[in-house]
Amino acid sequence: MKIVIIGAGGHGRVVLDIIRNNHQFEVAGFLDGNATLHHKVIDGVEVLGDVSLITHFSQMGIGGAIIGIGDNRVREHYASLLLEKGISLVSAIHPSANIAGNAQIGKNVVIASGVCICAHSVVEDNAILNTGCIVEHESLIQSAAHVCPGVKMAGHVLVKSTAFVGIGATVIQGITIGQAAVVGAGAVVLEDVPAYTTVVGVPARIVKRSHVPTACYVGTNTADLEPARSLITRPQRRRPTETPVALET
Repeated sequence: MKIVIIGAGGHGRVVLDIIRNNHQFEVAGFLDGNATLHHKVIDGVEVLGDVSLITHFSQMGIGGAIIGIGDNRVREHYASLLLEKGISLVSAIHPSANIAGNAQIGKNVVIASGVCICAHSVVEDNAILNTGCIVEHESLIQSAAHVCPGVKMAGHVLVKSTAFVGIGATVIQGITIGQAAVVGAGAVVLEDVPAYTTVVGVPARIVKRSHVPTACYVGTNTADLEPARSLITRPQRRRPTETPVALET
């Protein structure tokens, strides 16, 4: 299936690399709001224009899209826009990711190289699990959250919607990271993090509180999630033959 990547910046390039490594979709181009990028070629793929082109997808032979934007709120906004227009959202899963077969993955999810997702974990729509992070058993990553490279997350952790867990952070078992909360790089989280707060340090402590909007996330219907094994395309491993095959002379 031909798809487009929304966002031609750094994260969009990462998404392109993941898709190329997984050989599951053909990338027809990028879409980006920055007009100075239009018709430029990035990593061998043209920036076709902005998101107004989605009305022409059927004529262009494009069957879906993925959002390659790191900002949680912006990514969630574009995902909603595409779904309203009837555009299918796909996920990008690197073949080196180690994902339990009974984990569940939503739409428009990016799972980067070396990620480990353990048994019965759930990753909802629009989330990013970045390079080499660990999500242990029975954890839940809600919609549009971002778990950064090298994060180590123990079992039964809940990361609520649009939360951001910074690079190299450690989160012990049973912790809740609140909606739109920010965990700083390298922090060690030993207690729940309230919504709309920023925590840093070892152990993590609150250094900032943000305004809490009146509209709050109500959750994704988990019936729409798919088992991880149905989303991953990998070469089949074969056992070596017991007897060597004679070479022709």
